[in-house]
Amino acid sequence: MTDAAYLLVHDDREYLLEPGEEFGTDLGVIEVPEDVEHGDTVETHLGTVFEVRALRGPDLFDHLERTGAPMMPRDIGLVMGHTGVAAGDRVLDAGTGSGILSTYLARAGASVTTYEIDPDFADVARRNMETAGVAADVDVRTGDIVEALDQLTDAEPFDLLTLDTGDAADVVARAPDLLVPGGFLAVYSPFVEGTRDVVLAAREAGLADVEALETISREMDFSDRGSRPATAGVGHTGYLVFARVP
Repeated sequence: MTDAAYLLVHDDREYLLEPGEEFGTDLGVIEVPEDVEHGDTVETHLGTVFEVRALRGPDLFDHLERTGAPMMPRDIGLVMGHTGVAAGDRVLDAGTGSGILSTYLARAGASVTTYEIDPDFADVARRNMETAGVAADVDVRTGDIVEALDQLTDAEPFDLLTLDTGDAADVVARAPDLLVPGGFLAVYSPFVEGTRDVVLAAREAGLADVEALETISREMDFSDRGSRPATAGVGHTGYLVFARVP
């Protein structure tokens, strides 16, 4: 993995820029040197100094091009924590979207094959892989994974299967043929109906350790009066199903 872009930061300003890029702001024109590195500083033509930072996962979530609502970092963290994805793993993914999950997995050292049915979304995801420096580790394929299942089951099995699609249950039914023994399944769904379908499909397929979770987080408020959870809306994002090939 190489850094194809860097984050340039000044106070609360952040810009995602590539080496050699020129970018105009109200603080002056930023000219990024070709040989820029993490920890350098870059000065605009008006004298404003920006710090150069290497990209981390949350930076990618905040700054990569969006094609819709990507998985939140807390959901991605659960996927990575519950499946133990690691360097050298082979991941099969579907529902690429902007490619946020794929970038996290690839930056952890996994090799990812991901399917996106919308050609325009797939093009955005490929650009995002370039920006994140993981294009060599993520194969973004345009098409429906369901139509490719026969071909995929004849290939080398994967260590992890991740899905964020409306027809996830159809893919889950073939999980034993797609994964190595002990391989993991992780499915994200925004709706409880889809989650139920996935759980039932996983049980029918004979998968083990089937578990469904709702992801919720709440911020905390601290004041002179005391400390308590914030009264703003509960931070629900969606549902995750995990399972494993026996």
